[in-house]
Amino acid sequence: MYSAVTRNIVVEVEPFYLEYRSDPDEGRYVWGYRVTIDNRSDEFVQLLSRYWHITDGAGQVEEVRGPGVVGEKPELNPGDSYQYTSGCPLSTPSGIMVGHYTMRNARGEQFDIAIPAFSLDLPNARRVVN
Repeated sequence: MYSAVTRNIVVEVEPFYLEYRSDPDEGRYVWGYRVTIDNRSDEFVQLLSRYWHITDGAGQVEEVRGPGVVGEKPELNPGDSYQYTSGCPLSTPSGIMVGHYTMRNARGEQFDIAIPAFSLDLPNARRVVN
């Protein structure tokens, strides 16, 4: 589990390999990740948008921006949590994701909260050192 805290809002990410959706012979590796956003602050917030910086094992970078998450813009009162699951395909057997969510509070202020960097690695993969 990976975790980051911004303004008393906790973002936890748990990545997992989706073997049944992957095809290593075709250079397709797919991961899922479960995100939990826990509003431990004393203010209402709404998630407006997301930004992902994805780097595969070959160093190729893809940036993803968009409104909300999985088609939703969740609202969280103090003490509320929100969880969703999504996925990421790569052409390499490993990678790293990091990013942020843009939030808005009840006063209309917008601010970013960190999504922790997390690694996407094949389970039980053997690393070859030359």
